[in-house]
Amino acid sequence: MRVWFNRTFSSVYAAINLIREADGEGRFHLIYSNANPHAAAGRVAHEFFVEPTGLENDAYIDWCLAFCREHEVDIFIPGRLSTELAGAHARFEAQGTRVLSAATQAQLELIHDKGRFYASTELAGAPVAEFRVFENIAQFDAGYAELRARYPKLCVKPSRSVYGLGFAILDEERSSAALLLAGAEYHIGLEDMRRGLAELGEFRTMLLMAYLDGVEYSVDCVGDNGRLVAAVARKKPMQAGRGQVIDMRDDILEATAELARIHGLNGVFNVQFREGDGKLHLLEINPRMSGGVGMACVAGPNLPYIALKGFADGFDKVAVPPVRNGIRVAELTSPAELHTVDLL
Repeated sequence: MRVWFNRTFSSVYAAINLIREADGEGRFHLIYSNANPHAAAGRVAHEFFVEPTGLENDAYIDWCLAFCREHEVDIFIPGRLSTELAGAHARFEAQGTRVLSAATQAQLELIHDKGRFYASTELAGAPVAEFRVFENIAQFDAGYAELRARYPKLCVKPSRSVYGLGFAILDEERSSAALLLAGAEYHIGLEDMRRGLAELGEFRTMLLMAYLDGVEYSVDCVGDNGRLVAAVARKKPMQAGRGQVIDMRDDILEATAELARIHGLNGVFNVQFREGDGKLHLLEINPRMSGGVGMACVAGPNLPYIALKGFADGFDKVAVPPVRNGIRVAELTSPAELHTVDLL
């Protein structure tokens, strides 16, 4: 069975390795493509191809369709344009390719827009921290006055972002220059922030939120169209260099299962939670493999393989190993020579 991963996040390297380790029968032939001819995952896939650059969305989807025809792809697991490709399943199925998407196109659009996602989320066991949407300085000031009266520290982040880009804790005492010199990451001076917002006038949608200062949890999951098949919860330490602890808290698993049901989540996905004010709060759903998926799999379930085999054969044919709760895991790196593709 020929399986294609197009250009996606670096976690695909671990995913392909994990699938090959578990696929003792050699059933799955794994193909990877990327615009970067030196992409690390090209070393571990059975086949690697260089993607074209500069294509608009519609043209890229047409290229994906042609790629699937040419290479007789049975299952396509999209990374790039995963939201748009979720709405094109019928076009691929018409030529014999099934697309494994994390949710419908409408649900993915909602999940990626944190402002709308937070406003529509009611999760009793892990509510979203109180927030305000702002797109100009007046909305920011109004939201700050409201939230600061109830919370000692506030933060900002874009409504649409990945990797935590754009997140910052607001500091009422120090300037951004002082914070920079102090090495305070992810902080910005409040007055510097206000001055910058005033200069910009209108800008992309941002969120002002109560800052959660507790422990963060990352839950790597496999879903079957809304049913939670497997989940591994990792507790991140407050101090770096201590690894992460597998912590299968019942409230986290219950909240994750509820989110999977509400959004019809499918394949491998990730949910982030964080504690604050003595409660557990939802941060976000990542409708894709997380960067730490390999650490989760050390605890037992091989999540990428479970998701692929379940999608290919039905989840009644897949055994999910028990999670080794309480173990400490870490990500190790080692140098390697990159595979080079001849572009001529």
